[in-house]
Amino acid sequence: ASSQPDVAEAEVFASAGANLTVRLNYTSHIPSNGVEEPKSTESYGLGIRATFRTPGGIKTGFGSEPTDLSVDGAARALDKARYGAVSDTEFVSLPKLESPQRAATTNDEPLANYDPALMRIGGKGLVDAGWRMMDRALDAFQSSEDLMGIAGSAEKMSELGLILGGDVVMLQDRMAIASNHIPKVQTEQTTLVMSFATAMIESQASKGSGWSVASKLAEFTGEAAAEAARNAIESMDGQRIPTGEYNVILGPQAVAEILEWVLMPGLSLDMFYAGASPFMGKLGQAVASADFNLYDDGAAPGLPSSKSITDEGLPTGRTDLIRGGDLSGLLADYYNYQRMLNDPTGREKLGVNPADALAKIAPRNGFRPGNGGGRNFGAMPGAVSSNLVIEGTPGHSQEELLRLVGNGVYIGRIWYTYPVNGITSGDFSGTIIGDSYLIQDGRFAAPLKPNTVRMNDNVLRLINNTLGIAAQRRATVRWSSDQVTWAPEIAVSGFGLEEISEYMESV
Repeated sequence: ASSQPDVAEAEVFASAGANLTVRLNYTSHIPSNGVEEPKSTESYGLGIRATFRTPGGIKTGFGSEPTDLSVDGAARALDKARYGAVSDTEFVSLPKLESPQRAATTNDEPLANYDPALMRIGGKGLVDAGWRMMDRALDAFQSSEDLMGIAGSAEKMSELGLILGGDVVMLQDRMAIASNHIPKVQTEQTTLVMSFATAMIESQASKGSGWSVASKLAEFTGEAAAEAARNAIESMDGQRIPTGEYNVILGPQAVAEILEWVLMPGLSLDMFYAGASPFMGKLGQAVASADFNLYDDGAAPGLPSSKSITDEGLPTGRTDLIRGGDLSGLLADYYNYQRMLNDPTGREKLGVNPADALAKIAPRNGFRPGNGGGRNFGAMPGAVSSNLVIEGTPGHSQEELLRLVGNGVYIGRIWYTYPVNGITSGDFSGTIIGDSYLIQDGRFAAPLKPNTVRMNDNVLRLINNTLGIAAQRRATVRWSSDQVTWAPEIAVSGFGLEEISEYMESV
């Protein structure tokens, strides 16, 4: 590409990925297959970002070509980039190794965060993983004394309406990148195995969930399905609560859901550039409780979503986003990093001179996520988290959090969580759908009936009103994403909950 006379800069990114998925579909009272729809979605190709010399000045463009990694494929991708090139006065250059992503060491080695067994797995291995989930769930149902007591006998247990749904997802990813500025070809391969399960006991109007995430096949046990079944059993005889403000404990899944859908968009450098973050002008200032710490570390050894390099060919690393309650950094890709450095209003937007905050806004997170996870040659880079970690200072046990709450609600699983009134307001809403309990006198008292309560609160108020943060964290992923959040339980005061009308239960 760079040999073309009109090409000033060029970057070639190639990827090959596969998403292997098997569905779980079991109903005890209706004929079902248990495990079904084993399938794979595979893609490979290359994308080229380039700048072109034109009579009207420098123009930038991007083009991609699927299923062809040959010179001819690269030529077609370059032609697409040339055809779609536009003038961008905010563009500085393609990525260079000039920004403080992380300190270099003399013995840096690739993270090798992949599993050969996952790379080689075929259809039989995928289906076996699905049946492992199913077997674990059925064992949990059939060994339950509570269910046996309700059914009266093992033969009648199927009449309770036992349901298990979910899926197992395996990601296989390979990439390579090179450019004028970083001419050495860099490569990486990663793997991830995720599972999601929801169990229900239809006759008891109860629901439970479970999940798991790992980068190695040997770490997959199917336990997520057993966890879902146990949680469904524990949520029988759920109670309703009236609308009000409650002290609550947010479980790991609820924390991850609120964090990724509501809080994280405001911690991205491009949102600061656009003037659309709720934290405008507050870099280095207090934005949360002093015990709240949040960072992203794409280079952490042993974490499932770690990678050696970004999809811009730059080193990954740790970015402290909130430290001791202070806004201490932002997720960034190279394009927006350069835009902010050259923005005459950068000090006003950040609250500090961008040139004095290079390490805080370094481009450690320029990734090209695919639909369902993985790296996508047909996408442009953007700021995407990898391993988000929340820590408390100090970290508490669950028993300590329960005592801090006193009387309130444990919120285990939520869904349909989204910002309202725009990202800058911090307002959000969502529905509590399971794994939740009433807390009385610092102890779990009774299950909360699923789908009877909505959350209506503000994430800025939430992170400023923490009662305590648990020491133990759990790897948590959203469905159709490979971004991992290491989420603890978090106790919060005065959380807004709204009762859903009872007539909705029969709709």
